[in-house]
Amino acid sequence: MNPCPYFAIVMNAGSGKQDAGAARAEIASILDAAGRPHRFFLIDGTRDIKDLVRDAAAHAKRERGAIVAAGGDGTINCVAGTAWAESLPMGVLPQGTFNFVGRTHGIPTDTRGAAEALLRATPADTQIGMVNDHVFLVNASLGLYPQVLEDRETWKQRFGRHRIVALWSGLATMMRGYRPLRIEVSDGERTRQLRTPTLFVGNNALQLEKIGLPEAAAVMRNDGTLAGLVLKPIGRLTMLGLILHGALGKLGEAENAVSFGFREITVTPKHHRHAIKVAIDGEIVRLMPPLVFRAAPRPLSLLTDRTRKPGEDPG
Repeated sequence: MNPCPYFAIVMNAGSGKQDAGAARAEIASILDAAGRPHRFFLIDGTRDIKDLVRDAAAHAKRERGAIVAAGGDGTINCVAGTAWAESLPMGVLPQGTFNFVGRTHGIPTDTRGAAEALLRATPADTQIGMVNDHVFLVNASLGLYPQVLEDRETWKQRFGRHRIVALWSGLATMMRGYRPLRIEVSDGERTRQLRTPTLFVGNNALQLEKIGLPEAAAVMRNDGTLAGLVLKPIGRLTMLGLILHGALGKLGEAENAVSFGFREITVTPKHHRHAIKVAIDGEIVRLMPPLVFRAAPRPLSLLTDRTRKPGEDPG
């Protein structure tokens, strides 16, 4: 018997290319045909997403089921934080642009395939990262990258939610110039003073592997290791070169990029005592420093289809 007979599905009406109504109908049809009870909690702008997710989690607990995120990495992050806090099993129906979480765990990108995989899925312990009290499944960063995300959202509203739009918006932001961060980074044994355009912390082995960071293998072990990346202060042309290295999966070989594995680091921005922008799984929040990055003290219970290999391209 499947350990999660009931699904409370949090669905983002604005994620992905497929019409949300059609996707919802297809998911419902597949679950109904399998005799699996469920209820949708729709993110449509009429309610605060955190309140909606809390209601879905409470409903899942009452029904002794699982909470499921149907959306992009931002929606998945919000649901994951509540699922982790409430010790609930969590499922994923990818509907976003990049879908790193789904792709890492072999979840199909098409709605039908993802729903059918959810029916076969069983809970598996999955490492998640934390920055202060916020969780992340993919990455968290400060500096240039949060600005890239803000500009990307503006471009998407104008030109549509496509990967090429995200790429060009990122290039435009980076070529416009940036103000380097001055930060103090401590791992408890050593403290370093850094001047860098951005600090990136990754928890998703697939993403790290795609850009060519050697720490991907360590993160994949789920043993509490995260990957950090800082860039040396560079000019615009050099920045273009780094983007090319990342696109070719060779960022770890670039002399202006420094990557490292760690268990916990504390980051203190210099001359910055107010809340600072931090990008967490594609969403921007403001957090008060110091910022403590670490793996969560216990794993997330993620519903995974064991018939598919982790990292397998779901197509």
